[in-house]
Amino acid sequence: MSDMEKDMQNEEYEADLVSLVDEDGNEYDFEVLDEIDYKDGHYYALAPQFDLPDQDIESGSTYMIFEAVEDEDGQPQLAEIDDEDLLDELAEIFENNFDEAYKVEENSEE
Repeated sequence: MSDMEKDMQNEEYEADLVSLVDEDGNEYDFEVLDEIDYKDGHYYALAPQFDLPDQDIESGSTYMIFEAVEDEDGQPQLAEIDDEDLLDELAEIFENNFDEAYKVEENSEE
C-alpha cells in the first residue's frame, strides 16, 4: 500500500452538511451525497440527518434530489423537482455513482 493510500485511509471522513428550511420555517439537516450537472441544471443528492440513531435506521437508504436554482433576489437555493421523468433519470445517475463509489471503496480495502 502506498503512503498516499495510507494517508487517505487515516483521514477522518467529514460529511458535507447543509441545512434546509421549509415553507413553515422548520430546519432540516442533510448530508450531501453527490452532485451532478445534467441537462442544463445542477442537482444534489441529499440524505436526511437525524438526531436519534433509530430514526436514521428507520429511514433506510433514503435520499432526496434537489435542483440548485436562484430565487427572485438571485440568492441560491435548492428546489424540489416536479418532473417525474427527470427525477427518474437523475435517480438512475446518482445510484450508478453510489454503486461505483462503493465498488472503489471495497477495492481499496483489499
